[in-house]
Amino acid sequence: MMPLRMLRGLGVIIVGGVVAACGSFPPPPAPAPETDPTQVCQPVAEDDPLVGNWLSKRSQKGVVGELRTLFTLQADGRMLYTEQLKRPRQPSQGLSESGCWWRDGDVLVLKTLESNGVPVDADDPIYTNTYAISHRSTDKLRLRGSDGIEHNTERTSQGYRLPF
Repeated sequence: MMPLRMLRGLGVIIVGGVVAACGSFPPPPAPAPETDPTQVCQPVAEDDPLVGNWLSKRSQKGVVGELRTLFTLQADGRMLYTEQLKRPRQPSQGLSESGCWWRDGDVLVLKTLESNGVPVDADDPIYTNTYAISHRSTDKLRLRGSDGIEHNTERTSQGYRLPF
């Protein structure tokens, strides 16, 4: 007959071995995400005058610092929207969104699919933004958001990024 201490010690070893064995198997792989056809960007005309980088710098009442917004509109229908708050003696704070864009007459539509690198709920209306185009020339574009904020933008070089 085995002493009680030996049985208890043997039990601890067996339980520890079972737990270790169960923990060593990797979890099953997650199913591959299905491609949502509504999230595929549609190309625009290569010569669409909105294709390019558009930079806006503005002040806003109640906000200390300069707000910089960069609209990157690509011919394949993809967009990047970067907004940055530049304040004196403070690190910049920003928002970076990506998704699709298109025109509906004189309205620019931005559909965000990722915000700061994280997928968003594409059905949430907060991720669809519209801008009325009130002026357009070769190097200037004036946009008025549905929130009433006006962006007087200038065309920038193809690879331009906001400095941090």
